[in-house]
This record gives sequence, structure tokens and C-alpha cells, in this order.
Amino acid sequence: MQLLGSFAEFEHTMIREYAKAGLETARKQGRIGGRKPKLTAEQRRIIVSRADSGICSEAEAVRFFSVHPSTITRLLIRDLHYDPI
Repeated sequence: MQLLGSFAEFEHTMIREYAKAGLETARKQGRIGGRKPKLTAEQRRIIVSRADSGICSEAEAVRFFSVHPSTITRLLIRDLHYDPI
């Protein structure tokens, strides 16, 4: 049983190394993992500038850009140190 466990552990280690090497190769080719951002950089800039100047509220931005309220809240907290309470 110990020998079988050793082989399983070795196989697991090899799979992790292959996956890690594949991710590094992908990064070198300019690819990144994860979900694509819901908002473009330009849209984020517009939301932050309008919220900062008071032109539109958080709720209006949610409706206009069709995103979840927490998406706008996270953006404002990060860029404006906005306190939602």
C-alpha cells in the first residue's frame, strides 16, 4: 500500500508541475487566465469621474452599464476610497 501511495503522490506532483509550466508558457505568450472584465477601462474611467463629480449616482451607473451593484461599489471603493454606508 505504501508503494501505491508513493506512486500516486509522484503522479500528483508531476501533474502540478505540468500545469504550472503550462500557465507560465501561456503568460509568456501574453495570455492571462480568469474571467474577462465586465467593464472596459474607458467605462471604468467614466463611472469614476461621474461619481466623483456627483453627475450620476451608483444606482444610475448600475442601470446604464447593466452590471451588478457590487461591481460599481468595488470600483468606487478602489478608485475613490468610497464608503458605501
